[in-house]
Amino acid sequence: MNSVKVGICGLGTVGGGTFNVLKRNAEEIARRVGCSIEVAQVAARDTNPKCDTGATPITADVFELVSNPDIDVVVELIGGDTIARELVLKAIDNGKHVVTANKALIAVHGNEIFARAREKGVIVAYEAAVAGGIPVIKAIREGLAGNRINWLAGIINGTGNFILTEMREKGRAFGDVLKEAQDLGYAEADPTFDVEGIDAAHKLTILASIAFGIPLQFDKAYTEGITQLTTADVNYAEALGYRIKHLGVARRTGRGIELRVHPTLIPADRLLANVNGVMNAVMVNGDAVGSTLYYGAGAGMEPTASAVVADLVDVAHALATSPEYRVPALGFQDAALSAHPILPIADCESAYYLRIQAKDRPGVLAQVASILSERGINIESIMQKEAEEQDGLVPMILVTHRVQEQRIDDAISALEALADISGNVVRIRVEQLN
Repeated sequence: MNSVKVGICGLGTVGGGTFNVLKRNAEEIARRVGCSIEVAQVAARDTNPKCDTGATPITADVFELVSNPDIDVVVELIGGDTIARELVLKAIDNGKHVVTANKALIAVHGNEIFARAREKGVIVAYEAAVAGGIPVIKAIREGLAGNRINWLAGIINGTGNFILTEMREKGRAFGDVLKEAQDLGYAEADPTFDVEGIDAAHKLTILASIAFGIPLQFDKAYTEGITQLTTADVNYAEALGYRIKHLGVARRTGRGIELRVHPTLIPADRLLANVNGVMNAVMVNGDAVGSTLYYGAGAGMEPTASAVVADLVDVAHALATSPEYRVPALGFQDAALSAHPILPIADCESAYYLRIQAKDRPGVLAQVASILSERGINIESIMQKEAEEQDGLVPMILVTHRVQEQRIDDAISALEALADISGNVVRIRVEQLN
């Protein structure tokens, strides 16, 4: 084979970066593969000033590209899960291998896409869909293949991590930091996917599937955003020895798989608690290896392009391999995927941070302790602040031991019904990540 011919769909940030890396590192890549990887065609509506495509043929029609008989591998970098789904399925039907950085596409339609790829004997590679340039999919799927994965936890959205870092380090309000994140290009004009945890839930769904050998089930992931977090809770967490991170958690239990994204208190001395700014990190715990950490740039032009090109190298290596000897898309043989259920959030277990606004009267703490005790909830630590001048309410902050979420829900309902408790009880989950 003289060369592997690639068609790139989308010439935005990642598409332009992929073209540049393939061009700049062509000699090094050919040394690894044993042949060249050549961009034969690009499909894009607009040019990218950061990318000199030279004489490479360009079309505005992605479906023209996927029907090009000269192309061996289609690289899907247009985003979304509508046209992208149609594009990828068409490429597969045309017998072309696919590389994608599209987490929504894989999380929502991956089961269908992988099944079609198996029928046609082609590869769908998606390393760049999770955590940008961090090779975490390959690490879990192949590097940790000898392990039974117990749990994984990750900071897998750089926008949310930037916001929480600024709130903790500079005492800034959520809205102010979000505006800066948008000005810096970290957050979209509509930041919902980032700040409400949808982007992280897409990625967590993929990680959980390759960790536990279960089908992709994005619709069952619990998702909670960071829009309600206040600098007060960030500061109280710090005083208790914790930091708040927007965390994706997937854990294997005897009753099912926990699959949840939400703000989380982590002990300040944990490695994940010290991942700041727009950086990403994923911690994976296996029965043989223990805990391992994968850290790096979770987005950006060339970090994500690095993962796309790594997938192209893997596809090029596998072209001469019979389909039955290739690494399965989710790391487990298709017939061996487990039906282990995804647990509803009420059945998940965690420790909890509770912030209660109480009237400054004797006996309120005893009432709170009684409500928790009646539901089998043990208090690990408690901090009570001075009454606030503007309303005379006393902030009462508690951290509980691990307990089923349904019990905490019941306790919060009872607490909020007390005459001496004002407003809603703030609840944030706590993970020790031992």
